[in-house]
Amino acid sequence: MDLGLKGKVVVVTGAAGIKGSIGETIVQSLANEGAIPVIVCRNDRGFGYEKELQEKGIDALFVKTDLSDYKQIEAAAKTIEAKYGRIDALINNVGVNDGAGLDASIDDFMYSLKLNMVSYFAMAKYCLPMIKKAKGNILNIGSKVALTGQGGTSGYAASKGGVFGLTREWAVDLISFGIRSNAIVIAESWTPAYDNWIKTLEDGEEKLKNIVKKIPLENRMTTPEEIADQCLFTISEKSSHTTGQFITVDGGYVHLDRSLLTE
Repeated sequence: MDLGLKGKVVVVTGAAGIKGSIGETIVQSLANEGAIPVIVCRNDRGFGYEKELQEKGIDALFVKTDLSDYKQIEAAAKTIEAKYGRIDALINNVGVNDGAGLDASIDDFMYSLKLNMVSYFAMAKYCLPMIKKAKGNILNIGSKVALTGQGGTSGYAASKGGVFGLTREWAVDLISFGIRSNAIVIAESWTPAYDNWIKTLEDGEEKLKNIVKKIPLENRMTTPEEIADQCLFTISEKSSHTTGQFITVDGGYVHLDRSLLTE
């Protein structure tokens, strides 16, 4: 299916993660569709991704940005405006489950909010004139943690809950401009970060097996490619009448009846 993303300027935050991370996978999928990926992230890995894409003849831009600093976000928006003048889609993807729980300092909790939620607001705020110009749309990457809790991660849970609130608020706020706002809900996805986390656990392999067997559809984790495919479909005109939605890509992990689990 041609999603009509060729030549579209799509900004993806937190997309200079390790190869195979959700943000990096979204960027590669955008490039494959002929879109123009703009990576906004603090990791210098982004310079390599920019070069790699450009060497393939793909128009791409990396804007090194600490997304916990709204001043740097404002500067990043100006850089994007100077080069492209418009944004067809903004994908707020940055997210770090940083374990800022009830025993964390107030400063650590506030930092978690700044990175995982305030950055979404700042990106939308400073990019909005360009999104309006293109009649583009906004897609926020959320987490099941906001719906289910996890334990020991108050900052991340609060942030992702706020992201869902912002998604619906912006759908209302921007409806008169024809701008859509949606969110993707991610549960258990096999990323490099997830792999690294499992390896830190003493009983990691057993923990992984217990998680996987609780995913109703095919008893497997969601792939980053499946998440990227859903993102691209949602920002495309194929989803032109979808706004204010939380789209869960998780094999039924969060919502389906527990009776599906036979063990």
